[in-house]
Amino acid sequence: METIFICILAGMGAGLGTGFAGMSAAVVISPMLITFLGVNPFEAIGIALASDVLASAISAYTYGKNKNIDLKRSKSMFISVLIFTGIGAFIAHQVPTTTMGNLSVFGSLLMGINFLKKSFVEEKPKEHKEFTGKLKTLMPILCGCSVGFVCGFIGAGGGIMMLILLTTVLGYELKTAVGTSVFIMTFTALFGATSHFTLQGAFPDPLIFGTCVLSTLFFAYYGARFANKAQPKILNRTTGTVLATLGVVMIVTQQMQGM
Repeated sequence: METIFICILAGMGAGLGTGFAGMSAAVVISPMLITFLGVNPFEAIGIALASDVLASAISAYTYGKNKNIDLKRSKSMFISVLIFTGIGAFIAHQVPTTTMGNLSVFGSLLMGINFLKKSFVEEKPKEHKEFTGKLKTLMPILCGCSVGFVCGFIGAGGGIMMLILLTTVLGYELKTAVGTSVFIMTFTALFGATSHFTLQGAFPDPLIFGTCVLSTLFFAYYGARFANKAQPKILNRTTGTVLATLGVVMIVTQQMQGM
């Protein structure tokens, strides 16, 4: 019963974060599974990435129906993201599990602080920088490499990082950027989860896996519906408070377990 409760809570945090701000499920799921259920960090990241697949796919389907997906300009980024997701997963497999666990837990706290900061700062419109020549070809590839590596290594940041890069580097309009981002994230998460499970050589606990995937999907759907009506400041403040609180609780719990 405790396992199911933790997984539903993790899925709720991940799903609402995805629905509210396009956040990766790994920001919440992997540190919670590591801290409260003692799941191997490498396996936890794989479960978190798997939880991202359906949530991203449903969003991508919706944006695709409204013709808000454009892969023409981001094709090279898409390919480099997939390649470096596999590389990131391979390197993560070589890193000590304690290091991976600490990175995941502190990542949740830092992400929460970032969302809270955004909710109290008045954002000014940013000018898009138009790249020319070789930079126009290289920038999407370099950006894809960095996004893919982070996603494969700790499972986090893929959706938000891609959204930022598509709008600032490639000059996508916001809705098209979100649609293209979640479309790419669907395949990135699938490839990342498959890489993690293959390298581990075993499928994760079916109960933990199934509960996290389904609860993330459920709350992502309702989180997205709420997000369409709420103000950005409220979304950032809510997401930031939840993530920062979870981060503090998990860090304290780890410290107490180590005593």
